[in-house]
Amino acid sequence: MGGGMRILGIDPGLTRCGVGIIEAVSVRAPQLIDAGVVRTSPAMDHAHRLLAIEEGLEAWIVANRPDTVAVERVFAQHNVITVTGTAQAAGIAMLIAARHGIPVALHTPTEVKAAITGSGSADKAQVAAMVVRILKLDEAPKPADAADAVALALCQLWRGGSVNRYAAAVQEHAARRGRR
Repeated sequence: MGGGMRILGIDPGLTRCGVGIIEAVSVRAPQLIDAGVVRTSPAMDHAHRLLAIEEGLEAWIVANRPDTVAVERVFAQHNVITVTGTAQAAGIAMLIAARHGIPVALHTPTEVKAAITGSGSADKAQVAAMVVRILKLDEAPKPADAADAVALALCQLWRGGSVNRYAAAVQEHAARRGRR
């Protein structure tokens, strides 16, 4: 395709961190570039799992050079251990994007579901089915974490305009302050 906006979606997780990258010349014609997961073993110590996530996400960003990164906003869950690992993986994703000067947007699961299916209460199967339909794929990216990451990228494509305008205004303001 070439020449379009590239968006990397990241569905953070400690065991499976979903990644999906799309490219779009227009909001109506997105194309899937790639999708997959960065995996870590629960047998690894926690610090090395975070390092493996950092290395994996770094490789995705370097290989695909996204224009923006969309990360799932971590929300409160009943399992504090799970939410802590997820939040750490999300933080790593944001750190890597910032290191490369790439804007980051956060989207809640409900926001992504609503953008993709029209319903904030859609289940994973409905989201995956719409990813297939929107991108004209033969099947949903696997595992489900990869499909969720692609859905995040699509959500950013469709709903990220206000976030992008805000980021541009902040950068312009910072540049003006730097010239004084």
